[in-house]
Parts: sequence; structure tokens; C-alpha cells
Amino acid sequence: MTATHLTDRLPFSPNITAATAVRVLQQVSRDRGSTALLLGIPCMLMVLLKLMFHDAEETFERVGPQVFGIFPVIVMYLVASVSTLRERTSGTAERLLTMPVRRLDIVLGYSLAFAFLALLQAVLSTLLSVGPLGLDIKGPAYLLMVIAMLGALLGLALGLLVSAFARNEFQAVQFLPAGVLPQFLVCGLFVPRDEMHGALAAVARAMPMTYAVQAAGEAATHTGVTGVFVRNAVLILGCVVLVLLASAATLKRR
Repeated sequence: MTATHLTDRLPFSPNITAATAVRVLQQVSRDRGSTALLLGIPCMLMVLLKLMFHDAEETFERVGPQVFGIFPVIVMYLVASVSTLRERTSGTAERLLTMPVRRLDIVLGYSLAFAFLALLQAVLSTLLSVGPLGLDIKGPAYLLMVIAMLGALLGLALGLLVSAFARNEFQAVQFLPAGVLPQFLVCGLFVPRDEMHGALAAVARAMPMTYAVQAAGEAATHTGVTGVFVRNAVLILGCVVLVLLASAATLKRR
């Protein structure tokens, strides 16, 4: 079977997906505010966290790794939802769908573009944290990068999905308290999950951010990759895939 036949059998077109990713990267690079928000805010928040716990080093060592599963979700959600909503409201997405383009091509193109930006974000925040900020973890530093990357992908997927229901950028931001902040409160950062009320503990188990925080804790307290870390990473990735498929389903041809 030739490579062309294999490509035709795929549920998406690699060429169109790559072209979409390049276009999105070019668009984001022209928006300096979004680029600064995406790459700089997680680093700034880590610096702020270090200053807050300057006289409580043990608290910083406990909280520092866990926020790698939180900050990227919030930042990527904001950037992805607003950027995608602009394309929807400007008619760019609709014009693409009048062409022989699969809906999955568009979603995967956005995902690839923001995944590249998420990788840069994860590298910068990890190098800053384990370097100048002196965050001491028992496991290898690349595990924090993995958590930050997965968190950013989760925020991306949620942002793409929310952009289908918001009519303007303000509404996209309004979805943040409903979809992301509850996860922040029950993820285990403030109170361990096993000490929560039974109903809250059940809600926490359904929230992907909970597993991001738990995986980050595993990276900080164990010298290698643990089974709990792998399980949580797979669960987060599964949530990302499901939400991206739901985002693809919201794109309608006109």
C-alpha cells in the first residue's frame, strides 16, 4: 500500500493539519501580548510564589511542584479560548470548513501549534524553577516538564471547547470560574483529597487537574517514574483527547 493510500485512510490530512498549525503559530507570534502571556506568566507566577514563601522553604518545596499542574492549565485556557474565538467570530473557521478540510484537521492543527508553545512554556518554567529559584525535587526535572506540558494541553482542550459556546472574548473568560477554578479548589493543593468531605472527594476524582497535581507531587517526592505518575499522566492525556474530540464535534459546516 502506497503512502498516498495510507494518508487517504487517516481521519485527518497531515498536510492540512501541518499548514493549520503553521498559520496559528504565525498568528500568535504577531500577537505579542498573547505570546508574553503564554510564555512569561507561568515564570512570573513561580517567582511570585518563591517570594511569598521566602521564609517558608518547606512550603515552597511542597507547593512549588504542584502548581506545575495548575498554572499552565489556566494560562493556556485563556490564550487558546480567546485566539480560537477570534477565528470563529471573524469567520476564518467557517471559511475553512467550506473547503475540503476535515474538522479534525483544524482541531489537530490548533493542538499542534499550541503544543509547541506549551513545550516552550514548560521548558522555561522548569529551568527557572529548578535553577535560579532553587526548587528541590527528588525526581528528574523533565517530569515537571511533562506535567506542565500535559496541564497546558488540558487548558488548550478546554479553551477550544469553550470557544464554541462563547459569543465574545468576555464570555470566554467568564467560563473560567465555572470550568477551571472549581478544579483549582478541590485538586488537593489546599487540602489533601483524603481529608475532604465525601462529596468533594468524589468531585475531585472527576477533575483532571487533581491528577496533574498528584503526578507533580509524585515527581517531587520520588527519585524515579512511579506507577502512580504514569497512571495520572495517562488519565490526563485521555481527558485531553476526549475534550479535543468534543471540540471537533462543535465545528459545523455551513
